[in-house]
Amino acid sequence: MAHNHDHNHAHSDHAHSHEHGHVHSEEHTKTVLNRMARIIGHMESTKRMVEDGRDCSEVLVQLSAIESAINSVSRVIIKEHLSTCIVDAVKNDDIAAIEELNNAIDKFIK
Repeated sequence: MAHNHDHNHAHSDHAHSHEHGHVHSEEHTKTVLNRMARIIGHMESTKRMVEDGRDCSEVLVQLSAIESAINSVSRVIIKEHLSTCIVDAVKNDDIAAIEELNNAIDKFIK
């Protein structure tokens, strides 16, 4: 019987952790998706520039703008994650969530 209790407890922790890491306001999600859609559109138009044989300098300027937009949306995601998920993780002593953020930051900032 203790085995079943442990299994249910572990399942509950996993479900809580999974749900906890993915709950964001509808406004935040909409903001991120809108920014990503603009980035994708900008990337598509820059791809067309390359296909049309446009000047490399012009393409590089557009790629720089795209990189800046990606960094900007990344900051939006990081700030939201810190103010919601990580605050909750600290309250709940969820070391795994904090370690996941540290790993993501290491990959993000190379």
